[in-house]
Amino acid sequence: MMSQHPLRQVRGPFFAEQLRDGDPYELSNGHPIECLPAGGRHAWANLVGGLAMETDPKVDAAAVDAGYAFGSQDLRAPDIAVGNVPDAPGWISGVPPLAVEYADRGQDEDELQDKIRELLAAGTRYLWVVRLHGPRRVEIHEAGKTCQTLYPGQELRAPGVLKNPLPVEALYDPQAAHEAALRNLLQRKGYESLDAVRDQGRAEGMAEGELNILLRLLDKRLGGLAPVLATQIRGLDSARLSALGDALLDFQQEQDLRAWLNAN
Repeated sequence: MMSQHPLRQVRGPFFAEQLRDGDPYELSNGHPIECLPAGGRHAWANLVGGLAMETDPKVDAAAVDAGYAFGSQDLRAPDIAVGNVPDAPGWISGVPPLAVEYADRGQDEDELQDKIRELLAAGTRYLWVVRLHGPRRVEIHEAGKTCQTLYPGQELRAPGVLKNPLPVEALYDPQAAHEAALRNLLQRKGYESLDAVRDQGRAEGMAEGELNILLRLLDKRLGGLAPVLATQIRGLDSARLSALGDALLDFQQEQDLRAWLNAN
């Protein structure tokens, strides 16, 4: 597919190395493309969507407006890039595996289609276009595949890049993005959901309560419990604590408890 801009079919005079960090331009086949500041809705959505994706457990890095040089005269900066974001100065070599573009009122559609085509041709696996004007929707572009459109209530997937499916709304709605980010952050800590955290808290609370009851019973049974023994008992796993509960009625003195602990 050729560029929507006929002049760009002829190589332009500029090279990526001539642009500096902060210059308001991208390059397409050596032709400069001015990149103007985003409007409020566009900029806000960038931040919201970036949060929802950067926190995914499979993602090691993501960026906003990062410049990717995938040819000496090609430089593109997706609104959000997921993956291939090194912690180093200068343009990034190659392209991100997942790129997101936000399109609002006044979007140059020919320019957008050129950008999509170039990034996919250079190796981007998934390119999502979030439409903020009109009915909210996300267009899914993959090389060699027909564009698909997803709507609120549906989920986006990027196998190999994101672990979790992402609700369409998480790319522009703060509440949906926060919920996705919370799920992602919990998973990074080993919890599948907030309910799993609550369940573990309840289980740990019950176990702590049972341990305290056992210590009180031992204290009464033996007429006192040395702090060093209490500390040792607190270090037992659940199976040995259960066995200790069964054995405590056989203890007549502290030495019986010490002998049991040494044997178990």
